[in-house]
Amino acid sequence: MSMVDNIKNQGKVTLLSIKYAIMREMLNKTTFIMNVVFMILNNASFIIQWIIIYSLKNDVGGYSFNQILLLWGIAASTYGFSHFFFKKAYSLSNTIVNGKLDSYLIQPKNVLLAVITSDVEVSAIGDMLYACIVLCISGLTIAKAFLFILFTICGGIILTNIAILLGSLSFWIGKSDTIADTGNGLMTNFATYPDGIFKGIAKILLFTLIPVGIANYIPMWVMTKFNLPLTLLVIVVTIVLTILTFITFYKGLRRYSSSNLMISKI
Repeated sequence: MSMVDNIKNQGKVTLLSIKYAIMREMLNKTTFIMNVVFMILNNASFIIQWIIIYSLKNDVGGYSFNQILLLWGIAASTYGFSHFFFKKAYSLSNTIVNGKLDSYLIQPKNVLLAVITSDVEVSAIGDMLYACIVLCISGLTIAKAFLFILFTICGGIILTNIAILLGSLSFWIGKSDTIADTGNGLMTNFATYPDGIFKGIAKILLFTLIPVGIANYIPMWVMTKFNLPLTLLVIVVTIVLTILTFITFYKGLRRYSSSNLMISKI
């Protein structure tokens, strides 16, 4: 079987895993719909705060209100994409420590993809729908819609990669869920604030160790004023980070398979 065939087969398996996870969640349609609606309302409440702020000031951190809308839209869409399609990436540490990877090791598919796509977060649909609403309010064009989809995928993958890398620490240091939760929280919390309010080391960190700048700020800049080099930078970082994530996870997985981590739950 060729590499292309392997990729196609793995893609089909991954999509089926997501499909069955969605079907499980939709067994109770009322709960499903309420989770989505309340997430939209929750996100909208924060925009009201920004409306009040901008009624008192013309800009915050060099951002206009329209740019804040775009930033929130991108933050919501990347968060929603990541948590809907790859929910289990955010509990990877517990999966490793409790020996729950065992059942995935015997399956004829990519272990990492099988783990992180084994469940979905229904409320994340609300995040993505909210992002679409915000995009329309900020001024929808075909070019902007294309860029929005591109950056949603790239940003969502970046968030997922960070979650996996932090969760994979459990292969070496044991239970690392606190570290992972803190790191994932930083990615989410910083994503909705203008980068202009951060200075010095804090701003450097937001474009390196905490790549909010790559996942959220640069996409907002590009959607405001198109810049091809910055667009390519986001794509390249996404690819490189994904490769690093797979390498790190599978190095840890070899340690998991050959150590007592497999029986740590006993």
